[in-house]
Amino acid sequence: MADRLDLQLISAALRRMGWIRFWTQVVLAVVVVGVLVFNNIGGRLAANSSRALGLGPGISLTTLSFLVLLWCLWQSWLTVRCGRALSSPVRPSKGETARLIKRGLLADLGGLVLAVLGYQSLAGSLFVQASQQVPGFFGAQIQMPAGTQGRVVGLPITSIEMFSVLGNTQVLFAHLIGLVISLWLLQRIYRPR
Repeated sequence: MADRLDLQLISAALRRMGWIRFWTQVVLAVVVVGVLVFNNIGGRLAANSSRALGLGPGISLTTLSFLVLLWCLWQSWLTVRCGRALSSPVRPSKGETARLIKRGLLADLGGLVLAVLGYQSLAGSLFVQASQQVPGFFGAQIQMPAGTQGRVVGLPITSIEMFSVLGNTQVLFAHLIGLVISLWLLQRIYRPR
């Protein structure tokens, strides 16, 4: 694959960057799980959860992107193992190492596409909801005819809906970090001596 010193440097880079990618994506995945669970529970507990205009496709695409992120975590772990194997007598070839990194790169790219589509869906539905708000400082007003319960006029954007955008942004950032690290590792492997 390369001379001894270069092989040791590549092995150290694979281990170090694999761990950085792994732990960064784990932290962001925990945030995304928290957001998705809170969004699911909070959306069911909300008084008027049926009025949200089409957040379902965006949340579904965010969930799919999260599932791809879980697979990327496994690829990060395999990258660390490959880095360890490069410093042992039985080492993978340059092609095997490159294929492993390319699989992670393609997975992060696919997760990035799903997250961007989910973000567009969430932003579009929140834009439609914001355009139907009643003008004013609070965005929604309560009308109370005499002797009846008040009803909300307009569609204020709730914190749960903004929380779903936050979850999507976190999974998008996790895939972006994985993509950048994978590209750097590929460049490191194919760097001319």
